[in-house]
Amino acid sequence: MSRSAGLAAVALGSAALATAAARPAAATGAHTLPAHHRSPIVIGAVQADRPGRDDGSKRSLNGEWITVKNTGHRAVNLKGWTLTIRSTHKTYHFSNLRLGGRQEVRVHTGHGHDTWRSVYQDRRTYVWDNRRDAATLRNDHRRIVDIKRWDRH
Repeated sequence: MSRSAGLAAVALGSAALATAAARPAAATGAHTLPAHHRSPIVIGAVQADRPGRDDGSKRSLNGEWITVKNTGHRAVNLKGWTLTIRSTHKTYHFSNLRLGGRQEVRVHTGHGHDTWRSVYQDRRTYVWDNRRDAATLRNDHRRIVDIKRWDRH
């Protein structure tokens, strides 16, 4: 092998290693967020399977919820943020909601009057899988800031 061919092979090998290292962790099955994508805003408690029978009523739909928490001290405006449901591919878009430091908001499936403590997706059908699902929270730059998975056998 000539010297220039050897250098080209080394360059290609280095490029392949750099490409493999740059692949997102999700492609390998594991998911870790890069440090620069970490956020004080996280997904908190999830109630995907409300207590009682799923009868499609407003009360039943609103018994299905997920919380979004601000673990930091500063308020964050969630305008442009999204919460996506893996099983149904439904996405909730936050409007102009200021989440204060150490506060949380509950995102209900059904209908209601939005407040700083509860917002509603205004859906007429259930969105979360009771047994196995995942929620993905993205910021206003469409970067993933948190993922929460659950699997109840």
